[in-house]
Amino acid sequence: MAQAQFAQLVTSLLEAMGQSMAGVRQVSEGMLVKTSDGFLYAFVEYPNQVSLDFILRLEEEVGNVGARLVVLAPARLPLALSQEVLRRSGSVVDGGRFHELVGGLGLGAMLGDSPPTAPSPGRDRLLPSARQLDDVMGRARTWAEWGLPALALRFYHQAAQMKPEFLPARIGIGQSLLALGLHKEARTAFDEVLTTDPGNVDARIGRAAILGATGQTPEEIRAYRDLLKEDGRRQSVRAHLIAALIDTQSWAEARTEVESMLEVTPDDPRLRFLHAATMARTGEATAAERERDRARTLGLPYEAEKSMAVQLGLPAPTEPPGAAIPGPAVVPIASPAPDVLAPAEAPPASETKRSPMAAPALDTLRALAHKEPKTKARRRTKPSRQTPRARKPKKARAR
Repeated sequence: MAQAQFAQLVTSLLEAMGQSMAGVRQVSEGMLVKTSDGFLYAFVEYPNQVSLDFILRLEEEVGNVGARLVVLAPARLPLALSQEVLRRSGSVVDGGRFHELVGGLGLGAMLGDSPPTAPSPGRDRLLPSARQLDDVMGRARTWAEWGLPALALRFYHQAAQMKPEFLPARIGIGQSLLALGLHKEARTAFDEVLTTDPGNVDARIGRAAILGATGQTPEEIRAYRDLLKEDGRRQSVRAHLIAALIDTQSWAEARTEVESMLEVTPDDPRLRFLHAATMARTGEATAAERERDRARTLGLPYEAEKSMAVQLGLPAPTEPPGAAIPGPAVVPIASPAPDVLAPAEAPPASETKRSPMAAPALDTLRALAHKEPKTKARRRTKPSRQTPRARKPKKARAR
């Protein structure tokens, strides 16, 4: 792609995302764009020509302007470099994710992507307005999962404008505001939901998460326990409770809650690894190693185990046979694969600044949080795909 075409793509992409540019600078690797809502977007034209020095310069730039870093590239960024971005609390949207972002905003032709496939038969049965709402909510949840709450907020607001009484959109607004550290605004959003539906579990979880994000962790834990007293099958609540207990180093209590989740999903490898971590922290090193081996047997990937081990303070796993050895600053990569979406690894907790609603090393909790059975007392709305809250240690929690 010619440099002029890439610059046009960047401009169109920012306009489609509704981002207001506060500053733009051309660099040899691509374009750096500072937005008015506190993001630094680094658009990389040729990721296989990027060096580690560029990532370090981005970190310095982020520190100077007080922004959140997002690196975007049409091809896959070398793994060593993407991990370096994530370790510094940045986000990476590359390869397949980048193509999906561009295509989802109607700009796929600028990358030469083929038009989207026809909707499934199930979607055909929806009214046009319902399909449009479904598309907007899908985009919002995608950006939230990829660690871009500002973009998620934009689409949640759009969904709320389309259907003001649609509570999942308003819950998403609250979750996005909380992820951005806007606690007062998030509380207002959750309160609006609770005014309409006083028993809404997602909004009550959000209110509890605000307590933790503002340094009131004991009150947060009590709020989760109250929700579990009402219905012990609420896995989403238990997931947040585990995160809060780990944050306060309450490993024995966290172990009890993890074992409760294992009764529901005993074969989840990440949950098994988390169980091993709580066992190790409660004095059962031998049993913990057996449980860690079981997690590997169930299919826990090496990179996922390494990331979780670092975050939970456990010894890093032994490098698997044939593992790649980090090369020089410039690392060659394979050709892009737009149809493959690789999940990003979470950065180490001890070295990063994390938002209240982001996952700690508990990736599995995000999936398990929405497998809870429906109660007969009242019909529950479909929960938004939120992630369990991860917070910094108490001494560094203030924003």
